[in-house]
Amino acid sequence: MTGTVQGRVAAVWRMESARIVAALTRSLGDFGIAEDAAQEALADALAQWPERGVPDNPGAWLTTVARRRAIDVLRRAERHDDRLTVLGAELREGEPDEEHWTGSPWDPDRIDDDVLGLIFISCHPVLARQAQVALTLRVVGGLTGEEIARACLISTPAVQQRIVRAKKTLAAANVPFELPPRSEFGRRLTGVLAVLYLMFNEGYAASRGTDWMRPELSREALRLARVLAELVPDEPEAHGLVALMELTAARFPARLDRNGDPVLLADQDRTRWERGGITRGRTALARGDALRRGRGKYALQAAIAECHAVAASVDDTDWERIVLLYEALGRIAPNPVVELNRAAAVAMATGPAAALRILDALDAGGELDRYHLLPATRGELLARLGRSAEARAALESAAAMTGNAREREVLLRRASEV
Repeated sequence: MTGTVQGRVAAVWRMESARIVAALTRSLGDFGIAEDAAQEALADALAQWPERGVPDNPGAWLTTVARRRAIDVLRRAERHDDRLTVLGAELREGEPDEEHWTGSPWDPDRIDDDVLGLIFISCHPVLARQAQVALTLRVVGGLTGEEIARACLISTPAVQQRIVRAKKTLAAANVPFELPPRSEFGRRLTGVLAVLYLMFNEGYAASRGTDWMRPELSREALRLARVLAELVPDEPEAHGLVALMELTAARFPARLDRNGDPVLLADQDRTRWERGGITRGRTALARGDALRRGRGKYALQAAIAECHAVAASVDDTDWERIVLLYEALGRIAPNPVVELNRAAAVAMATGPAAALRILDALDAGGELDRYHLLPATRGELLARLGRSAEARAALESAAAMTGNAREREVLLRRASEV
């Protein structure tokens, strides 16, 4: 029972944490206190819900408890200012009934602006780009330090240091909780897009846990990306990111079988792909192209996703075009993961031997030493070349490196098949 409740707490936290921190930051004007208070509310939930049960409105309960914790912080610091009055009033309005453990519902008119405002705060120019990404994934995406480390290909202690330093910097700069003037959108846009992209990816393929996907996280990233694209309609990369997310999310219904086990692209029932999502994605891509400023890294990835979306099968996919798109992507946004994906496309277009040479170069560079998909891809290529023992060893190595239990099962099963 305790494990089930803890899982429910984790699920609620993933869905509600950004809104809780955003609401508190709006009231407090202090990002650091808001985030700390929300974390204390989470700790209270983990301690109390297994014994008392999950509240009827868990998000509202967490918000109310977080407000109490924030009030305690202000009182301990003897900061008796207007924020205590505001928080006290909000607490009285949303006080949970102790018998029924309910709480006040969210104000739907505040949600979009609050969460998007939180993202823009986290991506404030006073922070370095790496700090922007780490902080926003933590606060808005609800990701753990380990998950962020895997997404950013760095160590967990480095992530934690970035987050602590970023919160201190925002406090020292007295950054206000508000959407910046439109004239400043461009300065912050790159960081915001990067964060939403990484949020979506963590939902698409969870780095840890027992579920292969966290679709609610991807859908939240897509929702925010849509809002952002309407705020900056003349920015092609905003539309490119929406296109990429729509086209990728369209495949979600076919990515798991009835038991929740992963279904790889080659084995997916394409009739289950959401045609509406594919249409929306292609429309967003065309909208960005219509601005005639060239495709950036998100639009190029969306174009790759479009190649998959319009193909009737893996064999019918235009792999040569995908290779060209990956080559263009590698020139404007060099990244070892892009090279890894290019290798997979090259394997389909021209054969595994050519792809294996690309992987050998990545291995020599050492940039993907902790990235399980490098040995996983190597294992598949070696299997196609008939080098079974080497393939099995590579797949087992990949299984040992992944933090996701479902993915580990798939890799070990594939290793036994080889």
